[in-house]
Amino acid sequence: MIQPEHASHTGDTAHHDDRVQFLVVGDETSLAQVQSELAVLPLCARGRVFIEVPTPEDIFVLEVPLRMTVTWLPRSTRAGRPGTATSCAPGEAVTRAVTAWSAEMLCDGPGSTSAILTGDYRGVVEVYDHLVDTVGMTAESITAPAAFRLQSGR
Repeated sequence: MIQPEHASHTGDTAHHDDRVQFLVVGDETSLAQVQSELAVLPLCARGRVFIEVPTPEDIFVLEVPLRMTVTWLPRSTRAGRPGTATSCAPGEAVTRAVTAWSAEMLCDGPGSTSAILTGDYRGVVEVYDHLVDTVGMTAESITAPAAFRLQSGR
């Protein structure tokens, strides 16, 4: 039986889900914090986790809610800025990943997305600036380290 609230949906109808989706970002300096943040999310939480690490050997099984996808980003297997021969610097891989993800998943705006940003300043500030300035997320929907003072003064 079709539920009444979904009876008007067709293949050509957009379905806007109003549940909160989570974006969790971290690196090798914040793995314990990422694990703590993920542990307090609801079991039905959905979203994406991006973690930048130095090498593929730093990857391990991370416990996440069933509807969340984890992407590990080892810097040693990635190039730096496009068009250069530089190595991938801390924060570059996670910034590129979040930028690409948000272009696809938040193309209609941030909706009910909450972001939890942890790790090195270089990655956190670039991702924060992208989410606020490009995607249009509010500072209140983003959790970032207080020491970085990203939410105050914006």
